[in-house]
Amino acid sequence: SVTGDRREFIGRNGSLAAPAVLKLRRLSGKTGAGLDPCGAVQSAISMIDGDQRSFVFALGLGQDADEAESLLRQYLNEEALQHELQQVDAHWDKILNKVQIGTPHPAVNLLANGWLLYQTLSCRIHARSGYYQSGGAFGFRDQLQDTLALTHALPERMREQILLCASRQFVEGDVQHWWHPPQGNGVRTRCSDDYLWLPLAICHYLDATDDSSILEEQVGYLEARILAPGEESSYEQPGISPEQESLYLHGARALKHGLTFGEHGLPLMGAGDWNDGMNMVGLEGRGESVWLGFFLFYILQRYGKLATHRGDLELAELCREEAEKLRANLHNNAWDGEWYRRGYFDSGEPLGSHQAAECRIDAIAQSWSILSGAGDKDRSAQAMQSLDKHLVDDQAGIIKLLTPPFDGNGPNPGYIRGYLPGVRENGGQYTHGAVWAVMAFAEMGNIERAWELMALINPINHSLDSTAAERYKVEPYVATADIYAVAPHVGRGGWSWYTGSAGWMYRLIVESLLGLKRHGNTLSIHTRLPADWPPVTLTYREGESEYHFTLRQGEGETQVFIDGVLQQEAVITLADEGKTYQVEVILGKQ
Repeated sequence: SVTGDRREFIGRNGSLAAPAVLKLRRLSGKTGAGLDPCGAVQSAISMIDGDQRSFVFALGLGQDADEAESLLRQYLNEEALQHELQQVDAHWDKILNKVQIGTPHPAVNLLANGWLLYQTLSCRIHARSGYYQSGGAFGFRDQLQDTLALTHALPERMREQILLCASRQFVEGDVQHWWHPPQGNGVRTRCSDDYLWLPLAICHYLDATDDSSILEEQVGYLEARILAPGEESSYEQPGISPEQESLYLHGARALKHGLTFGEHGLPLMGAGDWNDGMNMVGLEGRGESVWLGFFLFYILQRYGKLATHRGDLELAELCREEAEKLRANLHNNAWDGEWYRRGYFDSGEPLGSHQAAECRIDAIAQSWSILSGAGDKDRSAQAMQSLDKHLVDDQAGIIKLLTPPFDGNGPNPGYIRGYLPGVRENGGQYTHGAVWAVMAFAEMGNIERAWELMALINPINHSLDSTAAERYKVEPYVATADIYAVAPHVGRGGWSWYTGSAGWMYRLIVESLLGLKRHGNTLSIHTRLPADWPPVTLTYREGESEYHFTLRQGEGETQVFIDGVLQQEAVITLADEGKTYQVEVILGKQ
């Protein structure tokens, strides 16, 4: 029996702790408009000792009533249902158990051995929806970044996303910030970093798979009106251009579109860079972004190498020249004395300066001075010390994105100021940026601090007892977009599940800290472990083969033994042969 009436289910003045439905042998069948709605299905039976019954409940949809009835008949059969359940198990087992790790930190193992990839795939890529944002749209930079975490488990999905995103690029080189399939309605903006993720993703995919055929895929462009001066964004359904080019040229077009600079020789920020909330910093076309300068430098370096490899000497030279100019301009115009500035407002006033009342220091400018390789070594080391001093809150267990928060005491940076000080991007932990900070500590060789900060931002460690769980208030097994830094909500998590920080946290653990790097059919290990750690284990599946790794601390150069045989190079050639291999890696001096 069924009911669509919430009052019938709960009871008058009742509660979900003891709903009235538990005392009913049969529901009324009442459904329709005008009710406080719910959906409840009840099956009531009598059983005696030794009885055994199975119940199958099916919830779904079809294109029409006939298809729905056909699906019901198929899945109300218990054998068919069990078979389908086994297929689902096998599907997720293949993906989530591709890489399994064993470190002295169970909380790290739990995240890396399933939860982070599951969050990335099920919520971010498949559903594109969550409790805090039920959108369903593809974000150009968002889902493209998510797929970068699929290097080992699902590289073919990364390939699909790269080609899909390339098809959402305008002929001018910019892209849709987000769009809704299948019609493609979406928003065109002045966001200054979206399109740059395309050439970065191309390079990442090529490094991981060695699949150069993707570069020759022919992909079309979009056509729509250009944004008017002062217009921040426009929502519409664009047209399809008759022009098509190879994916390689799509990446080049995006890169060239980003070569617009302000008076300090830094990239124009437009209506926000990675931090969408800073949408007023450069809306008038003069504001500049230091973070974007580091990010652009990194991409120029990588795409320049690709151009050289392809014999595209003109683009290779352009990338080299622009990267060197950018490095010099960052050195001359981005340093604030103890850390790197975040940028410059349209007015020319610095953003992220020690003299400012708001946002004196921003995390991502410091971390990307390391991750990009564009920062001066001594300055970047000092910048990361400043990040640790001013933005890491060990007591609250967070790494703030910036401090002090915006509170109306300076130029208007944009809608980020609409958040309360200490909430979300406005001075709370924005986990995406926190992960980049930990990656930077690992990259610069501060291994102990990197693992300490990984433990600090690990969501499981925010709910280790009832008091902590009550403060955190969100699921401990998934990454959250943010954690608040303002009383009385210090340590409260927000915006769980639907956040790109899940994919980045997976990459932090597997790539930055454990140093697992895939290239074609080879695997290299550049693990960064604290000096006092015991051996770490790792299992890597390659089709029907399994590679069981033991990673030990050592001296000198890294050595790799496969089934006891020393390899000439510190790499593992993977083969799907249905065999099990024992791999011992003696890690070189870090």
